[in-house]
Amino acid sequence: MQGPAADEKFARLRTGRRIWAVASIHGEAERLGRLHDRIAERFRDGDRIVYLGNYLGRGSAVAATIDELLDFRRRVLARPHSFACDAVFLRGAQEEMWQKLLQLQFAPSPGDVLAWMVREGVEATVVAYGGQLQHGFAASRDGPRTITRWTSAMRDAMNAAPGHRMLLANLHHAAVTEDGRLLFVHAGVDASRPLTAQGDAFWWGGRDILNLARPFDGFGRVIRGFDREMRGLVEAEFAVSLDAGAGRGGPLIAAAFAPDGAVLERLEA
Repeated sequence: MQGPAADEKFARLRTGRRIWAVASIHGEAERLGRLHDRIAERFRDGDRIVYLGNYLGRGSAVAATIDELLDFRRRVLARPHSFACDAVFLRGAQEEMWQKLLQLQFAPSPGDVLAWMVREGVEATVVAYGGQLQHGFAASRDGPRTITRWTSAMRDAMNAAPGHRMLLANLHHAAVTEDGRLLFVHAGVDASRPLTAQGDAFWWGGRDILNLARPFDGFGRVIRGFDREMRGLVEAEFAVSLDAGAGRGGPLIAAAFAPDGAVLERLEA
């Protein structure tokens, strides 16, 4: 693989014993706390952890979810021989929408864009950072200046929450293992394009990665954390899907992967 190692969009995971991957959380802070406790009981020296996006949206405890992520990151990094790169956070569709929402004043049809985001679950994030949707729709009709005041207030609230801005501003598009065997993504990949040319495919997917007929871009396995069908942990030859529907009525799941992509353990909360 050429290029991504030096590109900040792609996190590089050091070679280790196991890589824990956490599926879409969607504001389910209590479930995440219980899952973290179970992971902590099993976390060993040499383990890594990757969060596969969608921390925001849908669930009722978005801000508490970010707080829980930051707390567990500190717990991981406090372990002997740990490095900052051992805990990786990917950008999910919810985080991509949130970034776009904070720039809603630049959208050609802000009301339509906001309505689409609401259908996709952004309301919980708006509320978490002090916004009200009715004000957003009113601002969309009033013009860019009013939209800017609305989005700026939410941005200020996010910035005031310790660690939130820093975490959400430093999300990776994907994560690769040091040996190039595994690729971790949010929703999917476009198999017709190399890793460095994926664009929005990371968040919105294309064809189901479980249908990959050959290794994608040289990776033995692609692991994703969002599945619209909420099928839980599903393994295929060249891909693994990990999402049981947290924030949408299902449990939050995580799995531990061996360096070759084999699933070693599955946890649920």
